[in-house]
Amino acid sequence: MEEVKILLIEDEKKIADTLSKGLKELDFEVDTAYDGSIGYRLFNSGKYNLVITDINLPGMNGYEVCRKIRIKNQNVPIIILSALGTTDDKMEGFEAGVDDYLVKPFEFKELLVRIRAILKRSMLQQFPVGNLLKFADVEMNVDSMEVTRSGIAIPLTTKEFQLLEYFMRNRNRVVSRAEISERVWNLDFDTKTNVIDVYVNFLRKKIDRNFESKLIHTQVGMGYVMKEK
Repeated sequence: MEEVKILLIEDEKKIADTLSKGLKELDFEVDTAYDGSIGYRLFNSGKYNLVITDINLPGMNGYEVCRKIRIKNQNVPIIILSALGTTDDKMEGFEAGVDDYLVKPFEFKELLVRIRAILKRSMLQQFPVGNLLKFADVEMNVDSMEVTRSGIAIPLTTKEFQLLEYFMRNRNRVVSRAEISERVWNLDFDTKTNVIDVYVNFLRKKIDRNFESKLIHTQVGMGYVMKEK
């Protein structure tokens, strides 16, 4: 198997060095940056299978690093490690395009579980095995993360894909915002944020806007449902 190359961006040198040592002992290749700007420059100069970053960084904060990476690359997995653990902090991370968010302090074995899960999903994208979901004229390959509607390819971000997958697995059933927050974002629902509605709107623009038949519907006061009218 090809060696996995990880970019670790962490300004607390003791934490960075401990994580780097632990990952290298497990045969991961690790480049470390103690500054957000340097980390982003490293990303642009190499090919990485995974990015792990803190938020509070000198030079450029982790959210901005993630946003800039997503402009360059929609697919590379990103994990945030941070002592900032509120729902708003996590939502900002997901809005910046991260795939997972781990709150400090954490056990190394928990990080390792997250890394292996996220890399497995990423590797499956390269070797699709045909795990297909179909609803109406929408087809979704869960392994390759490819989506088509009426045969037309529809590019989605990681979170848009996960949201559509949840809708398709729960077709014809109303799902609440709280349920979506818990099952797709792994967060307790915060009534003060509209991130769920924002992402549903993103998804609608890609899945429904250019097609006569609309599939994602709002149930006022209840949530959303994917169905054919």
